[in-house]
Formats: sequence, C-alpha cells, structure tokens
Amino acid sequence: MKSNWSDKFSLIVITLWVGALWAAGAAAYVLFDTLQDRQLAGQIAGRFFTYVSYLGLFSAFYLLIHRLFSYGTLALKQAFFWAVFVMLLLVLAGHFGIQPLLAQLKADAFPSDVMHTVFADRFRTWHGVASIAYMVQCLLGFVVVLRAR
Repeated sequence: MKSNWSDKFSLIVITLWVGALWAAGAAAYVLFDTLQDRQLAGQIAGRFFTYVSYLGLFSAFYLLIHRLFSYGTLALKQAFFWAVFVMLLLVLAGHFGIQPLLAQLKADAFPSDVMHTVFADRFRTWHGVASIAYMVQCLLGFVVVLRAR
C-alpha cells in the first residue's frame, strides 16, 4: 500500500485520539486528587471528557472510512477496524447514553451534591459503568496504535 497524505493524517488522528483519551483520564485523576471541591473537579473533568468524545467521534468515523477505502472489504478482517468500531460504539454509548443519564441525576439532586442524595447509588453505578467503558476505550487505543500500519 502506497503511503499518501490520508495515511499520514490517519496516524495523526490516532495519535491525537488515543493521546487525548489517556491525557483526559490522567487529568481527571489529578483534578480529583488535587481539588477539595469534588463538584468542581467533576465539572472540569466532564468538560475534558466531552471534548475527547467529540474528537473520538470524528476520529473513529475518519479512521473507519479511511480503512474501508484503503483495504475494501479486507478491512472487516482487521483487528484495527474492529478496535476502532468498538471504540466508536463506546464513545456513542458514553456521550449520548451514560453522560446524559449522569447529568440528569445531578440535576435531580440539585441544589445538593448528588453524592449526598438518594441518587448516590445510581450515580455511583453509572459512573462505574462509564469508567469501565472509558478504560476499555483506552486499552483498545493500544490495539489501534499497534495495528495502525
């Protein structure tokens, strides 16, 4: 396969997406470890994760389309393709499913901190689901990096 600008751009996209996944996760840890105000830490971390979701949506669509154009139906037999596809599903589930649910639980608890209300158990459960999904994305990012070429 001849390397062209779209192949090089796909490497840049992979680098930005996977790097952002790991950086946002590390930043969230630092925020919660450093700030006394856990609500503020959550708000800032939430913004990071929102931006990473948008980057993930763009990246996944570009990478899947690029791979299909480059390899045709052979792309469907590649770990790279399926890792990106699962990462896309996780981004969609997180951004359009889990995050709105967490936001609604926070809104229902307002003006109190959700962790000090009857919604705490549901919030903790869904936050755990979101965390696991995010970690799976991060780990699949390794597959994408290692199978990029």
